Amino acid sequence: MSYFARRIGFFVLTLWGAVTLNFLIPRISGGDPAQAILQRLAGKEGRVDPAQLEAVRAMLGVPDEPLWTQYTTYLSNILQGNFGVSYTYFPYPVTTVVGEALPWTIVLVGVTLVLSFIIGTLLGTWVAWRRGSTFDTVMTVSASFIGTLPFFWIALILIYVFAITLGWLPSSGGYSGATAPALTPEFMADAWEHFLLPAAAIMITGPVGWMLGMRNNMVQSLGEDFARFGRAKGLSGRVLAVNYGARVAILPNITGFALALGGLLGGTVLVEQTFNYPGMGRLLLEAVSNKDFPLMQTIFLFIAVGVLTANLVADLLYGILDPRARRKEAA
Repeated sequence: MSYFARRIGFFVLTLWGAVTLNFLIPRISGGDPAQAILQRLAGKEGRVDPAQLEAVRAMLGVPDEPLWTQYTTYLSNILQGNFGVSYTYFPYPVTTVVGEALPWTIVLVGVTLVLSFIIGTLLGTWVAWRRGSTFDTVMTVSASFIGTLPFFWIALILIYVFAITLGWLPSSGGYSGATAPALTPEFMADAWEHFLLPAAAIMITGPVGWMLGMRNNMVQSLGEDFARFGRAKGLSGRVLAVNYGARVAILPNITGFALALGGLLGGTVLVEQTFNYPGMGRLLLEAVSNKDFPLMQTIFLFIAVGVLTANLVADLLYGILDPRARRKEAA
């Protein structure tokens, strides 16, 4: 029981540290969002009126209290679910801006992540079972080559072929704007067309890491003493690989999948920027560019909470699936 209690305690302590760093980093990095807004309007050579600067600061609610007061107010607002007003999308609250972008990221990154994990894990199991064969060599070399391809290069080729040359799919955006966002067949079909290219770009390289990781872990596990004992008992290669080797080898993949699943709340900046997809990644890039501290902090907080929660779930699953983890903790 101490294993699970320690993991939960570590989660609470790490979450507090992440929240504190999330508060401090934007303030340490410096920059004035009001200055950035006015400078963008005035141009590179334009001068910013100090009176206008103060007016914009007051309008945005840029804090000027002591740092400790800001910190206590920040913690209080988080507990109340109040994340402030976005400087970039003023006067909309941060929760409204994030609420509009989050579903796009969950659908795009969530679907491709789950499919990549399943396909990569199954391929890795199959390749490890056929280790040393021509199939193993071809799949391993091909996966290693595909994994080195730059994402933006893959994305640009897909856009050129399927959007520009063939004209089958749109090149950017989450929907065309011809239909308003709603759960209607017309909008869903429009969103599906915009979903295909960024999803395909992710799926080309997505399963590679899971496949190679599962293959290497499984080859190692099949060399352990329990695998030799199973062979001595006359177990078939398939039973030994699937029921024994894969069960042990998949544990590191589960941890990686849990962390990736927690991190999907931050979106994929490169994917969403390349395809102009209206998700959390593009939103984060806009927040950093515009020094939008409330929006930036909220996205970082979502990422931190998601990753830490996923890590906690993975640790608890480890304790349930692998009793050796609990015994090591007790020792």
